Amino acid sequence: MDSPVPGRTTGGTAGRGAPVSRSGHVLGVDSGGSGLRIAVARADAPGEPLVWSSAEPVVVGARGIDAADLLARVVPAAGDLLRQAGAGSLAAACVGAAGMATLGDDLRATLPKALADAFGVRRLALAADGVTAYAGALGQRPGAVVAAGTGLIALGTAPGGGWRRADGWGHLLGDCGSGAWIGRAGLEAAMRAHDGRRGGSPALLACAEKMFGPAGELPGVLYPRPDRPAVLASFAPEVGRCAEDGDPVAVAVLRDAARHIAEAAEAVCPPAPAAAPGADGSPADTPGPGCAVALTGGLFRMGEVLLAPVRDELATRLPHAEPRAAAGDPLAGAVGIAAALATGTLRLPPDPALLHIL
Repeated sequence: MDSPVPGRTTGGTAGRGAPVSRSGHVLGVDSGGSGLRIAVARADAPGEPLVWSSAEPVVVGARGIDAADLLARVVPAAGDLLRQAGAGSLAAACVGAAGMATLGDDLRATLPKALADAFGVRRLALAADGVTAYAGALGQRPGAVVAAGTGLIALGTAPGGGWRRADGWGHLLGDCGSGAWIGRAGLEAAMRAHDGRRGGSPALLACAEKMFGPAGELPGVLYPRPDRPAVLASFAPEVGRCAEDGDPVAVAVLRDAARHIAEAAEAVCPPAPAAAPGADGSPADTPGPGCAVALTGGLFRMGEVLLAPVRDELATRLPHAEPRAAAGDPLAGAVGIAAALATGTLRLPPDPALLHIL
């Protein structure tokens, strides 16, 4: 059931622009393949939000992410949260959405006026979900974040400003190592077992038929679904359970996913600065400080069965990386960006597609 609940969340202290209000309320929105979450908090206390959530993803249509569908849920829910908070308007808002960079034209055209009319929003950030994940995980410090749930995107800060991006291209063109990717690979292994082809997994076939019905009917169950990435991702935990039970095909799927995750981090991690030469002018023996790398998103709740191979791959590909625990999730990042817009403290780099400030 969709219901507002009080929640605690932590995030970075991002923000940009002239101060609007240090005591007003702000809105954060996190829209992804597995649903929609929104939060309202005081600009001076972004870690104490009221939160509303829905497991139903926002519709993606011919114009990309459907602004009307998003607003039909965000406006009434945000209004309820504002009433709970004893406030009537919003000083700033941040809408973070999976696909914002490539599918966000309708949002960019519609949201500024709609949120201004509904709540008096004066500052608005439209962000890719990778940016809100970054802000939630690392705040504003330089580094790299891999955000993995239904989809996957890696984002890092570039030397001299700007962003480095890897993947986030959706389940048909990329999102390699994501929940949808793992689920699809697991279902492919199930269908191989169904056919008697090499590379099949009887264990995954049994899980697939328990979840979706007879294997031969799976295309009819899966292909017409508008939320196909989320349906694929729903099978990823089964791949994890089979891997924990020692199924070699499931173990191999997660090992491949870990390699993709580490490759994405490697692609966006800022290069470590060179260490100063020795006192005698000889070359430095070791490189400078490594890149802070954080993993965030629901996929990593799979636990050690995935995290252990990810750590191994990161150690191989980014030996000087500095793993950091994510301070907060993408919703916390959206609230943090909105709060920073209201207080004029945003230092994250703007970008027309990834972090558009209005």
